[in-house]
Amino acid sequence: MQEANLSLLRCPVSKSALTLHKISTEIKKFRNSDVEIIQDGILYAAQHWFYPVINGIPRLTVEAFIDYQEFLLKHCPDYSVRRQALEEQFPEVIAKVTKKNKKTKESFSLEWSIYHYDADKTWDADGPAMFSRFLKETKETEASLLTKTIFDAGCGNGYLSQIIATHAEFVVAMDFSNSIERAYHNNVEGNILFIQGDIQFPPVLASYFDIVQCSGILMHTNNTEFSLTCIAPTVKKGGKLSAWLYHPRKDLIHNFFNRIRKYTSKFPLRFQYYLLMSTIFPLSYIVKRLKGNKQNKREMIIDILDWFTPEFRWEHTHDEARSWFRSLDYTSVEITTEDTFGFNITGVRS
Repeated sequence: MQEANLSLLRCPVSKSALTLHKISTEIKKFRNSDVEIIQDGILYAAQHWFYPVINGIPRLTVEAFIDYQEFLLKHCPDYSVRRQALEEQFPEVIAKVTKKNKKTKESFSLEWSIYHYDADKTWDADGPAMFSRFLKETKETEASLLTKTIFDAGCGNGYLSQIIATHAEFVVAMDFSNSIERAYHNNVEGNILFIQGDIQFPPVLASYFDIVQCSGILMHTNNTEFSLTCIAPTVKKGGKLSAWLYHPRKDLIHNFFNRIRKYTSKFPLRFQYYLLMSTIFPLSYIVKRLKGNKQNKREMIIDILDWFTPEFRWEHTHDEARSWFRSLDYTSVEITTEDTFGFNITGVRS
């Protein structure tokens, strides 16, 4: 992270500003400049909260002090005292997030570890197609993005975030899983801040962003509507919230697969992987090739993992999503795109 971007971040629980203790810096090469970044550090917040910066990425999940214990024990002299204070003050919050987040982080870390940045498409789209789809989903134009600050809440492999950054003023790209590390490593744009965070505890300024996009993220949380209410306040007044969601389908195979995943998603992740590769993948490969689908094997595997391994995968109607936006005082609520599996909905914060 660049130190200048610290003002955009907040403690995900206390919502207080963060202070930085630098451990190490390095020069990172971007497309147009070489910039000093904070390679490792610790971010301190109110109420004893603290978060590591590791390999250039602020780790701003509630449970970061547990996930990155080894790093913090080495660099934070009062780690044990701080951890004890948090566990005494916030036992319910810590227990809840630790339980609900574990499988989701693991499944999406595995999914995006397979992706090859120089060879694979993301959801059947190359860079220009991804950007065109983003513009349609958000009802923006290349010209309108020039002055916009955008929060890509659930950036996955981070490739679209990079493309958006070439057209926008600034992008904050957040993901929950360790996929954020590869996204950051492969980034060449200097106007992106990559962070690790939880969409239900957004670690950013409230009422700040011109556009907040949650593409294919909310329905992979334990409660889609609740997650929307958590992320909605990060949009500035007059700004836009955009979300892509699954919708129900009247399709026998689709609904049969959904029934299967209710069981497979409960298995250990490594077992799921080998089970899916020996059963669903061969069938999917044959059917897609017969239909003329040109996805490579990795892209097909990512599709399968995205469907079967996440602990949560909800489907919602258009009317249901509209009602959520309107209950949050969003106006101009509109379904902007729709395809076989889902739809995108946007609204403007009043």
